[in-house]
Order: sequence, then structure tokens, then C-alpha cells
Amino acid sequence: MVNYASSQAGADRVVAAIVAEGGTAVAVQADVAKAADVRRLFAETKRAFGGLDILVNNAGVFKFEPVEAVTEDEFHREFDTNVLGSILAVQEGLKYFGPAGGSIINISSVASSNPATNSVVYSATKAALDSVTRVLAFKLGARNIRVNSVNPGVTETEGAHDIGVFSSDLGQQLLANTPLGRFGQPRDIAPAVVFLASEAAHSVTGESIRVSGGLN
Repeated sequence: MVNYASSQAGADRVVAAIVAEGGTAVAVQADVAKAADVRRLFAETKRAFGGLDILVNNAGVFKFEPVEAVTEDEFHREFDTNVLGSILAVQEGLKYFGPAGGSIINISSVASSNPATNSVVYSATKAALDSVTRVLAFKLGARNIRVNSVNPGVTETEGAHDIGVFSSDLGQQLLANTPLGRFGQPRDIAPAVVFLASEAAHSVTGESIRVSGGLN
């Protein structure tokens, strides 16, 4: 099930790629910060696939600005999507995991422990998400549901390009502090998510795995 907030074209490309590899995929629009949308998303998931085995919480928004410029609206926008959205998805998803359990993977960031300049709100959301991961791992272990986070470094996503991270002084500073000397790509992050979703990680829970090119 491919969830999207606003870009149906992007979601359709993901669905097409999955289908081309022999898989089955369905795209559903839902704002994870809204409980009603989340309920509809999981109802559609059950209708299409019968239940839930793996949940990846990868919706995220961000804005880098000095603390003097932070507004209430921006604070709530980031926390509502990055933290509340993940909690709402888990809350609803628990109704659909079967007796065999499953895997929940939260996409966090190295910013949770190594915040970048002018990222006071974003870094706080990711630190909160790491805490959510550990709490839920303890809570859900009895149901054989594993909960982990993947913490990327600076990764070339559409959102990062939209705000000009890679041409900024901050981007160049982060690049200089990345031992591998390159920005991450989505394809660098995906294998860690696949590992945590698989039986190979059957004893891994409550962990935050950095995939950051060495940026700490």
C-alpha cells in the first residue's frame, strides 16, 4: 500500500515500479496527521491485502530556520506529521497485525542526536520519534511486533532539493563532515528498511540504525 499526501503522480510511479517487478501495489491518498485519513488508509489496506505485516512510517516535513523565526503553525506542522502521524499509524495499524506479529520501521534522522544548525523543530521531532521507537519496542514485544528506526544522514530527496539543502552552506558543511564524502540516496536507505522488515532481523527491536555515510 503506497500512501501519498499530495503527489498522486509520484505515488503512481512507485506503484508502477512495484508492479513491473511482479508485485501488487495500490496508492491511497491520506494525510497521516489526520486520524480520519489514517483510519481510511488502513481500511483500504485491509480491503486490498487482508491485513498488515509491515508498517513503514516515512512521512516527514521540515523547515530549517533560526529559532527566532519559528512559529506555532510550523511547530505543529512538523510535530503533527513527523511524530503524531507515526503514532496514529501505529495506533490504527495494531488493529490489523495478525497473531504472527510483524515489523514497524520509523524513518528518523541523524538529526535526532546530531542536530543541524537552524533545525530546532525538525531535530526535536526526530528525537521524539527515536523515543517513540524504543517505547513501542518494549510495549509491543509481547505481540511479536518489532519496532526499529532507520536514521539517514543528508539524503537527496525531493523535499531536500525543494528547500535548497544541497546548494547551501549547511549542505556543504554536512557533506564535509560525512566520511564517505557524498550525499545519501534513497537507494542507500531502502536496504536497511528491507532488512528490518525481514526475518533476518527477527531478534532486532528497539534499535536506531544509522545509514548516514558516517555522519554522526
